[in-house]
Amino acid sequence: MRNTMRSSSCLALYAQIDLLTEAGHLRRLSAAFARFIGSLGMESPALMAACVLLSELEGRGHSCMKLADLSGAVATQLGWQPEWWRDLRASAGGWPQDVAAWRKLLAASEQVWAVGDLDFDQPLVLDGERLYLRRYWRDEKLVAQAVRERALGEVMAGDASSSIANIRHWLDKLFSHASRGGGPDWQKVACAVAVRGKLGIITGGPGTGKTYTVARLLALLFASAGSRRDSLRVALAAPTGKAAARLKQSIDSALEELDGKVGQELPLRELASRMGAARTLHSLLGARPDTRAFRHHAGKQLEVDVLIVDEASMIHLEMMAALLAALSAHATLILLGDKDQLASVEAGAVLGDLCFDAEAGGYHAETLNYVLDASGISIPAEYAGKAGPIAQQTVMLRESRRFGGPIGVLALAVNRGDAAATVQVLRAPSEGRLAWMDPALPADALQLAVMGREGAPGGYSHYLQLLKAGAPAEQGEAYLAWVKTLIAAFERFRILCAVRDGEWGVHGLNPTIEQRLQSAGLLRRNGEWYAGRPVMVTRNDYATGVFNGDIGLTLPDPARPGAMRVYFSDGDAVRSVLATRLRNVETAFAMTVHKSQGSEFEHTVLALPRESNGTLARELVYTGITRAREFFTLLTPNQQVLLDAIAQRTQRASGLRALLQD
Repeated sequence: MRNTMRSSSCLALYAQIDLLTEAGHLRRLSAAFARFIGSLGMESPALMAACVLLSELEGRGHSCMKLADLSGAVATQLGWQPEWWRDLRASAGGWPQDVAAWRKLLAASEQVWAVGDLDFDQPLVLDGERLYLRRYWRDEKLVAQAVRERALGEVMAGDASSSIANIRHWLDKLFSHASRGGGPDWQKVACAVAVRGKLGIITGGPGTGKTYTVARLLALLFASAGSRRDSLRVALAAPTGKAAARLKQSIDSALEELDGKVGQELPLRELASRMGAARTLHSLLGARPDTRAFRHHAGKQLEVDVLIVDEASMIHLEMMAALLAALSAHATLILLGDKDQLASVEAGAVLGDLCFDAEAGGYHAETLNYVLDASGISIPAEYAGKAGPIAQQTVMLRESRRFGGPIGVLALAVNRGDAAATVQVLRAPSEGRLAWMDPALPADALQLAVMGREGAPGGYSHYLQLLKAGAPAEQGEAYLAWVKTLIAAFERFRILCAVRDGEWGVHGLNPTIEQRLQSAGLLRRNGEWYAGRPVMVTRNDYATGVFNGDIGLTLPDPARPGAMRVYFSDGDAVRSVLATRLRNVETAFAMTVHKSQGSEFEHTVLALPRESNGTLARELVYTGITRAREFFTLLTPNQQVLLDAIAQRTQRASGLRALLQD
C-alpha cells in the first residue's frame, strides 16, 4: 500500500467516510473512488474529500461540481444534515476557504488536469471553476459542439424564396385551425423553424401537441424533399419502450388524419408505412451486453435522414453524447420534450440546458423575418431578443389543447412555485378531478389501491376482476385480445412514489398493496410469480429483449400449464417472455415518478414521504401531476413536505449551458 494510504492525515477522513457510508449517506462507490485516487499518489485529505463529494453528486445527477459550492452548498445538494458536513470537513484537516484556494489545491494534484495545461489523461478535469470526472467533461464538450454546429449549419437563407414559398404552401395546408388563444400558432411556428436547419427542439407541457406538431413536421419534411421523398429515411425513438410505442401510435394516427386532408398531392400513408416501428435509444444505437459502447458511433453512423426523439427530458448526458456522435451531420435531429419535467435519472439535464431560453424566445430579427415569410405568423415583439443559436431553432408550445381543468391549473401553480395557489386549487371543488388526502399511515390509503376513491374510478380491482373471470378457452388471437384488455385495465391507474425507500416509498408500498389485494381476495400469491403480478424491468436484458423501465403483467402461459409469462404492451401488439427468464424485475403496483415519465394514467396517485430531507423539488411534483389524464390524488402524510418541494427547484451542476453560450 502506498504512502498515502498509510498517512495518518488521511486516516481520520477515511474513518469519517466509512461512518457516512455505513449510515447510508454515501454510496460505497464514492468511498471506493476516493480510495482509488488516493492509491495513485500523495494527495491531500481535502482533495480526497472533494473526490467523494464529486462522485456523490454524479450519483444525484450532477455532471460536475462547482468549486464555489464547496463552501457549503454541496451539502444542501446532497440533502445532508449540518453535522455530517461539519464532521467531513473537520476530518479533512485544512479546508480551502475560497474558490481560488481550491483551484490552487486541485491544479497541483497529479490526478487533475487543469484545462490548458498538458493533458496526461488524468481521471479528474478542472475546467475554470468546475471539477469533473473526465468522461462527463468529454461528453459535455461533445454535446455542446455537436448541437451548436447543427444550430449554426445549413440554416435556410432568408432569400431562398422558392423553398420558403413551398414551406408556406404546405404549412397553410397542414394547419387549417386557428390558435384558440388568439395568439401565434406556435405549432405552426415550430414546424417552420425545425425545417429550416438540421436541428429542431420542440418543448411544451402536457397537451400542447408536441406529437401532433411533429406529425405535421414529418409531412412537411416529406413534401420539402421533392423527388427524394421516396428515399427519405425516417427513424423514431424514445428513451423507453412505452414512450417509443406512444410516439409511433400518435404519429401514425395523425398522419392517417392528414392523409385525407392532403389527398393525392402527398401519399402520407405510403410514406408512413416505410418508417417502421419506434425504438428505444438503446435499440436504435445498438446497445451491446457487458459494455457501455454502442454498435453505432462516430465511425459507424446511423443510416437515417431524419431522427425524431420524444421524451428528450429523460435523456442523460452520456446517452445524448452517444446519439449525437452516431448521427450524420447531414441528418435532421428533432427533439421533443417538456423542459419542466424531471431531468434524467443519470447525470445531466440536457433538455433543460438546451431550452433555458425557450420561454423568453430571444429570437433574432432574421428568425422573426423567416417565420413570417414561411408561416405567415408574426411573432410578438416580446419574444424578440439576442439569444444564442440553439434558441433560434427552439420553439416552446404554449397552448394546451387537452390538459386543462383543475389538473392543468394545479400543474401550472406547482411549476411556477406558487405554494398558496397550489393549496387553493387542491382544496377547491373539482367534481372529483382532484383530491388531497393526508393519511397517517399507508394502510389508511390502501382503499385507493383497491377501488380508487369517491368520484374517481381506479384502483387495481378492475383488472384483477377481469383476471378472476378467466381467460377465453381459445388460444391464439382470442387469448392475446384478453391479455390486451387486462393490460389496458391495469394501465388506467397507478400509484407514484417520490422516493424508493421508507413506508411511503416503492419498497414500502408495493408489499403493503400486494398484501391488501390478497386479503381482499383479488389475487392469490403462491410464490414469486403469480397471475396478475405487475413487474417493472430494472436492467436492460438483450437476451430477452426487455429494457429498463418496461412494465409487464404476469399471466398464465396458455401453451404450458402451470407456467407463467410476462406480457408487455408493444404498440398495438403484445410480446411476452417466460417469467423464469426475467432476472431483474420488481413488483410495480407502485413505481417512482422518475420511472413514470413517458406514461399517462386515467387516475394517478402521488405519494409524498413523511420527511423531505431536502431532495424533493417542484419538478418531481409537477411530473407526477402531469401523468394524470382525468383524475389526480395527492397523498401527504406531512403537508410541509409538499410546500418544501414546491419551494425548491432542481439545480443540477453542469457546464453545458455555459458551453452553449460561448
